[in-house]
Formats: sequence, structure tokens, C-alpha cells
Amino acid sequence: MIVAILFYVFTIYFPFQKDPQKIIQDKPDSKEIISDVKFKTETLAEGLESPWAIRELPDGRILILERPGKIKIFDNGKITSELSGVPETEYRSGSQGGLLDIELHPDFKNNGLLYLSYVIKDGGNEMTRVSRFKLNGDKLIFDKIIFPGFPGSKKAKHFGNRIRFGTDGKLYITLGERGEGERAQNLLDLNGKTLRLNEDGTIPEDNPFYGRADALWEIFSYGNRNSQGMAIQPGTGLVFQTEHGPSGGDGPGGGDEVNIIESGKNYGWNVISHKESKAGMVSPLLEYTPAIAPSGMMFYTGDKFPQWKGNLFFTNLVGRCLIRVELDGRNVKGEEVLLKREFGRLRDVMTGSDGYIYFITSDTDEYGPGRDKGDRLVRIVPE
Repeated sequence: MIVAILFYVFTIYFPFQKDPQKIIQDKPDSKEIISDVKFKTETLAEGLESPWAIRELPDGRILILERPGKIKIFDNGKITSELSGVPETEYRSGSQGGLLDIELHPDFKNNGLLYLSYVIKDGGNEMTRVSRFKLNGDKLIFDKIIFPGFPGSKKAKHFGNRIRFGTDGKLYITLGERGEGERAQNLLDLNGKTLRLNEDGTIPEDNPFYGRADALWEIFSYGNRNSQGMAIQPGTGLVFQTEHGPSGGDGPGGGDEVNIIESGKNYGWNVISHKESKAGMVSPLLEYTPAIAPSGMMFYTGDKFPQWKGNLFFTNLVGRCLIRVELDGRNVKGEEVLLKREFGRLRDVMTGSDGYIYFITSDTDEYGPGRDKGDRLVRIVPE
């Protein structure tokens, strides 16, 4: 029994390679930079269970999504309550499913609408659904299903998932390829894709494959393995995503990516990965080997750290750090690693309306080491 447990733990943290000769260490894609910004961290809340996403409401309350199916409310310095009316989700041991992401309608201040993505049971399979709700106080009132889901897989992994509104007013949805890499290249399959929908769930007529008989019209990009972070760049409207590379079971370990997602483009999985290239396929903006498992991301838009204004930040699970990327439009100027191994696995990050940076940890999920006091909501403030 002890041997079996040790074997399980070893395979989770040190997944086997298909070919031991292909264990690689890629050179950095950009120069390392170190800023002179002085900051400190403040732990605001503990006791969270497998949190996946954070979002601030216009009234200053912060919503924290937990994969088991709860949405905690952080207000006035503490977790005060939970939202009621949260949809039932498929969450169980050994699965990457559950309650995954939240996005506010662009006109939330006036209509109170928000969107949730979550995993549901589909017969013997599981799939990701997106629904819209109206927030009334601490209660969610169901409005409509925006994306019902696409026939899934018995494999309880690679759901993605992030949802974000672009500057074009369209809703972007990431779906993982469910651990079945060939699905990412199949244009008649929505898994392993980025979808683009109108705010009511209908399909925009300017989508790249709209009207074609050999493709599904919801598709915006394809060849995506498992994108767990997405952010819209201010000024340009470019869609940035993090993507998990091969885990060692379906290719050489590592190959984690940051991509700029553009209409109709093929991002290569499962044909190419790491620093490979092929005609008609997009190589990553940034690539990381060994794996860092990049997750939630945001562009800093606050005023407390003027030197970081417009920088891209993304959390990392295996890397256990926050990475800051300086950009000139779509060109990378350099990267800085922050909070290296100070808080364990990091899941999501956001700019608060107060100009501070907020992030959540992810040590209590099935891949984490666990933590007696649960996961944390942490704030970065000037020193």
C-alpha cells in the first residue's frame, strides 16, 4: 500500500516521459529583468478550498470561485458569506472539473449579468458549460445557457477553462482537448479550441469559419491543448492565453506556452509543441521547459505600481511563482520572476480597483501538497 501511494505521488509530481532521451531544457525566450519596485504581501483570507478564479464587482466585493461549487464573498477585509443559486457542477476526486471561471457582462453595472463556466455530467462523460446569471444582492438568478457544452470525454481532465469578454464585445471561451490531442486539430470538434460568441450565446457572423460545412462556426482558434489563463491587452485588444504543454504522457515534458490568440489561427497541438515550427501553425510567444504549469493571467491596469503599468502577469502552479512580462505591443522585452516559492502553487491573479494586485493560491487541489489552513487570498502592495 505504501509503495502504491509513493508511486502515485511520484507520477503526479514527476510525470514519466514517452522517451527518456527527450527530457529537455529549453533556453529562455527572453532576457530576465529585475525591477526596482519594492512591494510586500498581505494575506487577506485563508481556508479556501481549491479556488480557481477571482473577480471584483463594481461595489468592491471580491468573488472567489472554489472548484467544489462555492462562490465566496470577500468584503471589508474578510470572507463574509457565499452566493446562493450557484449551479450544480461535477466535482470529484481525481477530476479537474468543477466550478471554473466567472466573467462580468460589459454592462454589468446596469444589467447585473455575469457568466459562469462549470463542468457538468453528460451521460457517462463530462463537459464544460457556460451559463448567464443575474446577481441580486448575494443571490444568483439563472438567466440562460450561453454555451451548452460539446460532447466530452470519460477522461476527467483538460477542461481549460477561462472566459473573457474582448474589446469587441464578444465572449471568448477556452476549452481543453480533454486529454485527446487529435481533437485539437479537428474543426468539427469544439474541444482544444478558443470559442467566440455573442453575449447572448449566438455565433458572430464574422467568426473565421462561419458558413463553412467543414468546420464548427463557434471556433475562433484551434490547436490549443489546455489553456487555463486568458487576458485582453489594453489598447490593442489582443487576446493573450497561457497553455499547458505536454505532461510527459503525450509528449516531452514542458512546452508550456504564452500565446497571442488570433482569428482562424492554428496553434499546433498535437502536431507541434515546444519550440517546433510548421507551416500554417503558430509557434508560442513564450515557451517554458521544464514545465511551470501557467494558469490565470491579467494585464496590470492600476496606479499603485506605475512602473508595471500595462505589464502582463501570470500565475504558475508547478513554477510556484508570479511571472511579470514587459511588452511593447506584441513584442516581449523581458520577464521577471516574482514570489518564487513564497506561496506555493498560484492559480489566478487580478488588478483590484484600488490599484493593488490580488492572487489566490492552489495548494488544496488534487495536485497540490495540501495546507492545514487552506488556500489563501493575498494582496501585493507597495512597501
